[in-house]
Amino acid sequence: MKLVIGADHAGYEMKTGLVEFVQSLGHSVHDVGTFDPSKPDDYPDYAILVAEEILSGGAERGILVCGSGVGVSVAANKFPGIRAGLCHDHYSAHQGVEHDDMNVLVLGARIIGTMLAQDAVGAFLSAQFSGEERHVRRLEKVKGIEKMSSAIPQKGLDVASVSATLPAELAQAVEEAQQKWDSAGKTARLWSKDASLWTNTDESKWLGWLDIVDRQLTGVSRFKALAAEIAEDGFAHLLLLGMGGSSLCPEVFSMTFGKQPNAPELLVLDSTDPAQIRALRAKIDPARTLFCVSSKSGTTLEPNIYMQYFYEETRKVVRDDAGHHFIAVTDPGSKLEGVAKGLGFRRVYHGVPSIGGRYSALSDFGLVPHAGMGLDTEKFLKRTQLMEQACKNTDTAQNPGVSLGLILGTAAAKFGRDKVTLVCSPTIFDLGAWLEQLLAESTGKQGLGLIPVDREPLLAPQGYGKDRVFAYIKYASDTDPNEAAVASLEKAGQPVIRLVLRDLYDLGQTFFQWEIATAVAGSVIGIDAFNQPDVEASKVVTRDLTDAFEKSGALPPEQPILDQDGIKLFTDKINADALLAGGMPTLGGVIRKHLDRVKAGDYFGLLAYLPMFAENEAALQEIRKKILEAKQVATVLGFGPRFLHSTGQAYKGGPNSGVFLQITCDEAEDLPVPQQKYTFGIVKAAQARGDFQVLADRRRRALRVHIGKDIKAGLARLHDLVSAAVSH
Repeated sequence: MKLVIGADHAGYEMKTGLVEFVQSLGHSVHDVGTFDPSKPDDYPDYAILVAEEILSGGAERGILVCGSGVGVSVAANKFPGIRAGLCHDHYSAHQGVEHDDMNVLVLGARIIGTMLAQDAVGAFLSAQFSGEERHVRRLEKVKGIEKMSSAIPQKGLDVASVSATLPAELAQAVEEAQQKWDSAGKTARLWSKDASLWTNTDESKWLGWLDIVDRQLTGVSRFKALAAEIAEDGFAHLLLLGMGGSSLCPEVFSMTFGKQPNAPELLVLDSTDPAQIRALRAKIDPARTLFCVSSKSGTTLEPNIYMQYFYEETRKVVRDDAGHHFIAVTDPGSKLEGVAKGLGFRRVYHGVPSIGGRYSALSDFGLVPHAGMGLDTEKFLKRTQLMEQACKNTDTAQNPGVSLGLILGTAAAKFGRDKVTLVCSPTIFDLGAWLEQLLAESTGKQGLGLIPVDREPLLAPQGYGKDRVFAYIKYASDTDPNEAAVASLEKAGQPVIRLVLRDLYDLGQTFFQWEIATAVAGSVIGIDAFNQPDVEASKVVTRDLTDAFEKSGALPPEQPILDQDGIKLFTDKINADALLAGGMPTLGGVIRKHLDRVKAGDYFGLLAYLPMFAENEAALQEIRKKILEAKQVATVLGFGPRFLHSTGQAYKGGPNSGVFLQITCDEAEDLPVPQQKYTFGIVKAAQARGDFQVLADRRRRALRVHIGKDIKAGLARLHDLVSAAVSH
């Protein structure tokens, strides 16, 4: 029999002995904690974990132990489907199963001793429900009582289930999609890595993330060792150097959990902007910082030059001991691994070659920084494992990942609702940044896909068309000012998906649920959800430009289509012909013409190659809001070059419904890259040019605004120009 057992600090000693006793009887048992009785804890947490495992099918019965047994019994019985009994003798433990179909035995460690506990457990495990009519009748009445309380979630699972309010036509289409998915056995095919669910090319090679949680739990001791080592060395900061899939998940951890006691603060660098790098450098002491260079391929430009810069900065302070301040996460045998060994890095952690960057949150790319910042990685993985089990359910209606994916895919493919508007409550606001990459890079290709919309101000319901799906992701403890607006959207008939995290450690569940959902949505849309054909195009152009600078000491010259009032406008010939036609062009006139190209069903993108500072984001959000309210279309905001490794794929390869305004600036003070002629400012400029060139090559409606060195003044001027343009 498969069992699950849990106990708080008061029941720890008894639980430890019972695990061995149950195993000696030939049963398998999953211990969900506690594992350290010296740490303060609460018995409801273990009631939740045990109940979840039983209700999800991971265990047949459970055992709970606390001081008296009363509290944890009360907690467990709050779950419909859980029948927990507090028993301190052989008779009640046996009869509880035989007559009442008890599935959780509760013991009080301060009430009985080891022998009585083992006797009760033995009776509980040997008993079977009799099935007699009188007992069945009584149990049916108990189930009726459970259903009387709508306040208790019907499933009783502590996983983020999908709750959706959909327009009738979409709801009917989703139901039909669920039936087709189930009748074709597609959930089982997904878990067997069947590439024919997508384009039947190489998709099966990129599904290593499906079973990564189990593999990580097997080796969880190495994360504990890393955390202990970092704490012992007294590092004040853990600075992650990466891009895209290597940086966005760690950023979510940093923004959500904050600094943990007796552990370094996790910081993330994913920009080549000189001011942003200089600000991070000023915040840290290299002598008390551990740097994590994170790159799957090991050849990505940005992490490599970050490493060059911070290695040199660290060497200035600690000299030959610099390597001891660095670790790396990369795929086995990569160029970065060789460099790390040559420079004497303290450790190299390996990614899984069959997991692409955006699906790597639960691999070492996410878990090394998770453990390094002092979080409980084992608890995180065990909580995530519950979602993994739930996503194996072949009944789509009960599968939180597949059901979510079918809603997203059906809404986009059949109804043109391809703008997935993410509304995340305050504590987990940064989750949207991770979801942006997952959705955009996985589905935005071949002229198809989902366009994620994150951190957009919410309008009244009449401000939206019929091209949206809203996903409201809430941390249960948050008081969210957006709650009323989301309810208004539901009432008005907009499709709204609600997901609730009861515990911040359930972020792993959210990662896994959305990975499943994205893969399923990709199947419905009809694309390969695991490649990114248009990302490399920008990298190639950037590489050509930086190589040219290394040879000549200058980037190729470029000619603006307009230079006026300290602002320069750039674009390609096709866009220039459309924007300059009709007489003498002015700055305001060109921007107005560009914004006039935004039509119903389009989306507008602000692509800002500026420092990602709060004051710049606030100014850009004001510009975004002006366009949102005037045009009533979806709007997106990305900071370059960060978004190149995220949403950039969808902007170039997805639906040609985007109208883009790229914003660049001159560097007030540049920053050298050690061992290179080019600077960080030159790299950023090359990345902006490469990005724009590929947008133009893909026939996107795009205009670049260059605002000079004074970013504050430039953004204020742009705000005025946009305000005038949309008010005409």
